[in-house]
Amino acid sequence: MKYALVTGASSGCGYEYARILAQKGYNLLIVSNEDAIHEKADILRADFPVKVISLVRNLGVQDAAKDLHNYCTDNDIEIEVLINNAGVYHDRDFMDDSEAFNMLIMNLHMITPAMLIYYFGQDMARRGKGYVLNMCSVTADIAVQRLGSYGSTKAFLRNFSRSLYVEMKDKGVIITDMTPGAINTGLYNIKPWATKIGLLLGYIVQPNYLARRGVNAMFRGRAKVSVPFVWNYLLIWLVVLFVPTCLLRLIRKMGLF
Repeated sequence: MKYALVTGASSGCGYEYARILAQKGYNLLIVSNEDAIHEKADILRADFPVKVISLVRNLGVQDAAKDLHNYCTDNDIEIEVLINNAGVYHDRDFMDDSEAFNMLIMNLHMITPAMLIYYFGQDMARRGKGYVLNMCSVTADIAVQRLGSYGSTKAFLRNFSRSLYVEMKDKGVIITDMTPGAINTGLYNIKPWATKIGLLLGYIVQPNYLARRGVNAMFRGRAKVSVPFVWNYLLIWLVVLFVPTCLLRLIRKMGLF
């Protein structure tokens, strides 16, 4: 039976991706490192007439993608849609992080999604049909202090997505890069007053809105979708063009960021 696989689906955008795909009639394989994934599976089963399998898995380890693909092979689960959503966010110096965390973020944002595409993408190509959406980030274009590991790993995923779109489209497989700015999920520890202003101005978006935009773009065969489009490109333009390295150093010395 055809399934959609959504990683990081116990909350936020991942859960919204799962709901939208269930609305479209896809059976679901939802994965998270949190036990709450089973509760979300119960809700999805109650709301939609689809099969839902929930798994607790640590996708930040080296062989996570292979183990997940083996699980699907052993249980005759055919993945037609792959949403690489699982991730972690923080703004902290790379050198101050532990070795374990640095390995986690690199595995979670680069190795695991790349290898999930490698394994499931081959299956999709053999069938001549498949869809992959990678959750990248506007920070992929913004090289600033304290976002070195996060932004750089997302830059890998963004560039990887673009390359694979060209490589896989003629094989019937669509690879879409979703590039969001700030999302109202609590992930970024934005103060409540700042969140209200961001939502009012449209710079911060709700998870359901972002997920719907991403799924629609993926099924339309688009290579990239940026949400919110105007704010994202304005931020990139301002930081890249008007914030030289010397100013970043001054900002750091003053303790502003």
